[in-house]
Amino acid sequence: MAATSPLKSPLYINTARAPNLPSLLPVNPSQAKILTNRGITIRCDNLPQNLSVGFPSGTDRIPSIQSSSLSLSSSVSMAATSVSDSASKNVKRVCLFYCDETRALAQRIAAESDVIELCSITWRTFEDGFPNLFIPNAQAIRGQHVAFLASFSSPKVIFEQLSIIYALPKLFISSFTLVLPFFPTGTSERMEDEGDVATAFTLARILSNIPTSRGGPTSLVTFDIHALQERFYFGDNILPCFESGIPLLKNRLQQLPDSDNIAIAFPDDGAWKRFHKQLQHFPTIVCAKVREGSQRIVRIKEGDPQGRHVVIVDDLVQSESIGQARSCKNKCLCNTWDFS
Repeated sequence: MAATSPLKSPLYINTARAPNLPSLLPVNPSQAKILTNRGITIRCDNLPQNLSVGFPSGTDRIPSIQSSSLSLSSSVSMAATSVSDSASKNVKRVCLFYCDETRALAQRIAAESDVIELCSITWRTFEDGFPNLFIPNAQAIRGQHVAFLASFSSPKVIFEQLSIIYALPKLFISSFTLVLPFFPTGTSERMEDEGDVATAFTLARILSNIPTSRGGPTSLVTFDIHALQERFYFGDNILPCFESGIPLLKNRLQQLPDSDNIAIAFPDDGAWKRFHKQLQHFPTIVCAKVREGSQRIVRIKEGDPQGRHVVIVDDLVQSESIGQARSCKNKCLCNTWDFS
């Protein structure tokens, strides 16, 4: 960039339309204030380290200001500092509430991040057994991002947690996230006979009516829901986010001895359909469940477990399935790991 020379028709830029321009000029604040009230002429010759500024003086000649010492490194440094300060101010802090069953998990989560603050709830009951709940210091979470770590492990605890889940978004918070690791009614997602009640749809409707916060609908995070089509059971007032623990399982398997000799066993076709694409690089064994009288027997349908370490992956694990898996040791020549 060179110094400006006398121009017959100079190009004027109104700094009122470019309010950030004075901050780029190598002048002190008092000069910048004067410059913003006058037109300026800028000429660039593809040399970003030089700057020429001319001011109209009422004559044909235009006094100029030339700076060939504008430091690019100092400009970058100032910009980086500004971005850093802005980022620190815009860090999203989260107030994490939890129930009694998820206390230990919440503490582990908070220990992994400096932006998560644990917030407690007073869980009590009246003499008749109904919940008597209290959110301490509720005014302190106004304008904050709030999450609740739930556990619907039994029908007994669902109502008291729903009471908290419905109350938190109404405390003028910026956003609300419900973390429900296990969706308990997921296996009851379809009707086979007239009169069957799909309780997965019932629970989805209950959660879909959580009040909206200042930031909009509630975000629901759940892991490995039984059927992906259950996404469509939820209404427009909630945003379901389906996560999976399969990547964690794969990382864990890679750390085990003889990781190259692992086979994945699916107890039935349903489990295979749900997870085989995520585990397709492992040898697979597909089983079938058949009934013989009052007994339910698991038989190998595809694959060979002999001599391999077998990891059983199911879309829902119950005590009956665990017992069948452990009894597998007596029926085939494979090894089974117990991750419990």
